[in-house]
Amino acid sequence: MSATARSIPELVMAWGRGRAVSRLTPQPTPVEGGFEVAVGRPSPEIRQVFHTYTLDSLAEAAERLSQPGRQLMIAGPTDLLRRAVPSTWRMDDAGHLMTVRFAPARFAVPEGYRLSIETEGALTVARAFYDTGDLAASARLGRTDAFGVFDKVVTSPAHQRRGLGSALMRALSNRALGLGMTEGLLVGSDEGRALYEHLGWAFVSDFPGARGKGD
Repeated sequence: MSATARSIPELVMAWGRGRAVSRLTPQPTPVEGGFEVAVGRPSPEIRQVFHTYTLDSLAEAAERLSQPGRQLMIAGPTDLLRRAVPSTWRMDDAGHLMTVRFAPARFAVPEGYRLSIETEGALTVARAFYDTGDLAASARLGRTDAFGVFDKVVTSPAHQRRGLGSALMRALSNRALGLGMTEGLLVGSDEGRALYEHLGWAFVSDFPGARGKGD
């Protein structure tokens, strides 16, 4: 599965639309150089995400978003965002924008688990259950045009390191392909990036975030 040649602005906007599908929030509102969107329930926070910017434009955005409950994210260097926002702002954990071109993927559900995949409208949710019925892992896929945006890929601590994350990702990729999606997008953590690269995903850009004092 090779990386797409799409532009960063196109990928960022598609990620925003698909993530909104996953989080059941209103679709992003375009702003110059990016978009504004609700972070997602239960949080009331608002985030502006930029794919095109300068140091000065980011500093101006941070000034506009100085009230509590406002956040900034960029597709670009973490150090640049840190320089743009006031010293009182808190930097979020590292994020990485990644992409993949979907292709049929073989996978096996670990012994003792069963996999459930449900699609309703543009949202697909995959869940792995243990034999006891406990939810062990889950992941969400929001569709926007030909893109499938992966989100909230979570494995509970008691069930980690058993291959559930890989199985869910591959199962969702197959479902995405069957539904006509051709390209995948996600923003992963440092730890998640290693898993996704193992599965054939390609790094596109760092994707740092910051939030104002009081958040």
